[in-house]
Amino acid sequence: QVHLVESGGGLVQPGGSLRLSCTVSGASVSIHDMGWYRQAPGNQRNLVARLTRSGYTVYPDSVKGRFTISRDNAKNVVYLQMNGLKPEDTAVYYCNKDSSPRWGWGQGTQVTVSS
Repeated sequence: QVHLVESGGGLVQPGGSLRLSCTVSGASVSIHDMGWYRQAPGNQRNLVARLTRSGYTVYPDSVKGRFTISRDNAKNVVYLQMNGLKPEDTAVYYCNKDSSPRWGWGQGTQVTVSS
């Protein structure tokens, strides 16, 4: 069974940075397309970053140029570096593989951008 643990969230001022981590157990991040998702209250969960097995990255326009997804295969961890944070980035952030069927979701990590 795959277990996902997200961490690194917190309260940050607009323009600040955070690095989120997703520790995966029970599967190897190196052989899966991985994604970071976020869900704000009242909204659906949306993809904010994708990292393919071959290393190709994809971002929606809302975060392009500010967010960077990466992975450490040795540690089996996926990261999301977030720079230039905006209040509209406030959400709970989750990671999962970017293919169906997805693994069970972790608890997520809360990111709050506010002055």
